[in-house]
Amino acid sequence: MGAIDDFLAYLQVERQMSVHTLDAYKRDLDALREWMAKENLAGVEQLDGERLRAFIASENRRGLSPKSLQRRLSACRSLFSWLLKRGRIGANPAAGVRAPKAPRKLPQVLDADEAVKLVEVDTDAPMGLRDRALLELFYSSGLRLSELCALRWRDLDLASGLVSVLGKGNKTRIVPVGSHARTALAAWRKEMAAGDDAQVFPGRDGNPISQRAVQYRIKQLAQRQGLFKHVHPHMLRHSFASHILESSGDLRGVQELLGHADIATTQIYTHLDFQHLAKVYDAAHPRAKRKR
Repeated sequence: MGAIDDFLAYLQVERQMSVHTLDAYKRDLDALREWMAKENLAGVEQLDGERLRAFIASENRRGLSPKSLQRRLSACRSLFSWLLKRGRIGANPAAGVRAPKAPRKLPQVLDADEAVKLVEVDTDAPMGLRDRALLELFYSSGLRLSELCALRWRDLDLASGLVSVLGKGNKTRIVPVGSHARTALAAWRKEMAAGDDAQVFPGRDGNPISQRAVQYRIKQLAQRQGLFKHVHPHMLRHSFASHILESSGDLRGVQELLGHADIATTQIYTHLDFQHLAKVYDAAHPRAKRKR
């Protein structure tokens, strides 16, 4: 058995990886094996950084997407790390090799009119006050789904218009709550007659509402409000960020509001804003026939 077969046996027997994951590793490493055979290379021990780059370039020429190339390279890195730990190679040839970056998909957002149409649900409907409060808070404060589900009334200061949330990395941040959301939340709390320790949005068993239940409910409400697109909680967070950035241009401020550790994560909303400006330009400028 060669090094690749030894590694796959290790993944199956010692790591007990699922059949699906094991198949993925095998496909990627079989592609490496096939390329080595064409290059008359007897084993992976003969590979160095330059040859591994040649393999990735070859796969790129075959039409593999950047995402697939990254997966190929990840499988190679795992293989060489395993061989290095066992003293079968002297250095990891994949250490300095990089695959092409996959283009980042821009998030889908609601425009301002669509967002208003969504949040203004009928409060006289069953659970209408809760639904209105939930949607208004999502759009008003740009919370993550997990943050909203975990909220207790003690986290909200409706008088001051602030909400305290525990985000990723157990970091607490304070986010403003808009006037419409404060009004909706106050009406919902009055109906609940809830104390400070109660969940803002409890499930049927009194525990925090499940994330799946919120996702399903928002999908239902969007259809009821005549928004025939795939509306989900993160779309409201994206819409919040995009609309704030369009109005203020304050990227750092939006980063703080969203709780992003790295401003590069927030910068995707500048691309959304550019797309909007580009559409305005194309529609309005008499000599705007730009090539795509």
